[in-house]
Amino acid sequence: MPARRNRLIPLLLLALVCSALGGCFAYAQRDPRVEALSRISYTVDAVDDKHPISAIVTGDPEGRRVIYVHGTPGRAEDWSAFLAEPAPGLEHVAIDRPGFGLSAATGAVPSLHEQAAAIEPLLVQRQGGWAILVGHSLGGPIVAQAAADYPDRVGGLVIVAGALDPDLEKVLLIQRVVNLPLLDLLVPTPLRHANRELIPLERELRRLGERLDRIACPVVIIHGTKDSLVPYENVAYLCDALPPRAVVSVITLDGVDHFLPWTHPDVIRGAIEALNETP
Repeated sequence: MPARRNRLIPLLLLALVCSALGGCFAYAQRDPRVEALSRISYTVDAVDDKHPISAIVTGDPEGRRVIYVHGTPGRAEDWSAFLAEPAPGLEHVAIDRPGFGLSAATGAVPSLHEQAAAIEPLLVQRQGGWAILVGHSLGGPIVAQAAADYPDRVGGLVIVAGALDPDLEKVLLIQRVVNLPLLDLLVPTPLRHANRELIPLERELRRLGERLDRIACPVVIIHGTKDSLVPYENVAYLCDALPPRAVVSVITLDGVDHFLPWTHPDVIRGAIEALNETP
């Protein structure tokens, strides 16, 4: 019996970590149509190393670019609904963020600034419009960081269930426990990297909060009122923090939870189309 109990401890820890991180695995089903799409790769210089980045590309190669940024844990395929049937006239690029998918070799990258730098090479102007950035969950503050760091090269933001209010970030004791050396090896790589992003997220969001007034593009915020992972109160924080020149639209989904790219893709598509039509 003691040996059996010892075997259960790692499983219990893993279950608790999965619960704490709120992984999207249940929703992120593989789509063979996306697996057949083209990929690009490039390298980004970081503070201490180089980050190899992989991304899925589809749509009109001459069209205005839409860049999709997943949460944590996650991967480019999380945006299958947008990649398998791309909106016409636009080029759609979904990245594997540093630490995930085919960009996992770089290891965990908790810095929002470095995560935004991984997007920078993709910021191009097409048909008179700069790229529209779409970020879900932790991808929300990352696209906001990119718009703050490169305000002249971002044409619009769609922040989907974004975690931006540092006062709402809480780290569970179990997250710190499973982040300890050796014990962290019990956790699958995507969850381990996600945990290492989330533990310092409050600090990173406070740094971002000092730069949000640099954002100059229109912003659409989409959030469900029953989000059990990223509270709806994040919306009020972001509306207060953004400068007046950033035209803000809020789409509130009553009674809806966190997994909007899978449950409400049409709402996100509509926001992208609205930004694309904005002068």
